[in-house]
Amino acid sequence: MKKRYLYLLLLPGVLFLTVFMIVPILLTIGSTLFAENTVTFDRYITFFQDRYFIDILLTTLRVSIFTTLICIFLGFPAAYFVSKLRPRQKAILLLLTIFPLLTSPVVRSFSWMIIIGKNGVLNKVLLGMGLISEPLDILYTPTAVMIGLIHLFLPLIIVTLVGVMENIEHDLLEAAESLGASRLSVFLKIVVPLCVPGLMIGSILVFVGSFTAYTTPALLGGQQRVISTFLYQNAMTLNDWEVASVIATIMMVVTIVIIVLMNLSAKKLNPRG
Repeated sequence: MKKRYLYLLLLPGVLFLTVFMIVPILLTIGSTLFAENTVTFDRYITFFQDRYFIDILLTTLRVSIFTTLICIFLGFPAAYFVSKLRPRQKAILLLLTIFPLLTSPVVRSFSWMIIIGKNGVLNKVLLGMGLISEPLDILYTPTAVMIGLIHLFLPLIIVTLVGVMENIEHDLLEAAESLGASRLSVFLKIVVPLCVPGLMIGSILVFVGSFTAYTTPALLGGQQRVISTFLYQNAMTLNDWEVASVIATIMMVVTIVIIVLMNLSAKKLNPRG
């Protein structure tokens, strides 16, 4: 009886997700597969024969993957440092870490436009120091999009890893060092494998967020299209909801495939996790 009541508590949430998420997703996918009461993949074949779309998809994947890797590279040592601090210092640094998430994406993007534009702060400083002879073309490129996305999603990696690293027993590390392991060996053979579950969760959050982000690529990418801005263009500007549904379905499939691959990688790196 008690379990039955517990299942009833899940009912409102399940109904909400079914009506407002699962049903719309199924309808979106279904609208791309059926034409004149028959199942067809013609829309997808047409899309993957279009070089312009393939370039957009590859650019989006490249930006998302590099953003994820850079966030891992920057976030792992930062999280390790924060996890070793006292509770008060840790709380202050974590608050500063999540501050970008509390700022509007529009405000963040315009701030980067001021910094990395042709007449921006970065170019003025580099020109003034004589390090470059002409302004760098960073704004409205995939590099600018990655900078904005890293600024946005780096806190996710750090916060996720700090939570995992806090649970690593300090005695375990000391025991490894007492048995002759160097600090580098302890870090690579104990800390890193134990952090794999948190690392995968953070990586998935960063990749999915980067792959589906719209505001940052739209403002910092300019005419450089990614799949989210391409979707918006077809749905809102061209009013072609059929093509927009195909793009949305492809985005969902790619996201699921990447998540599955990341989970498989995590199991190989840490079978016990």
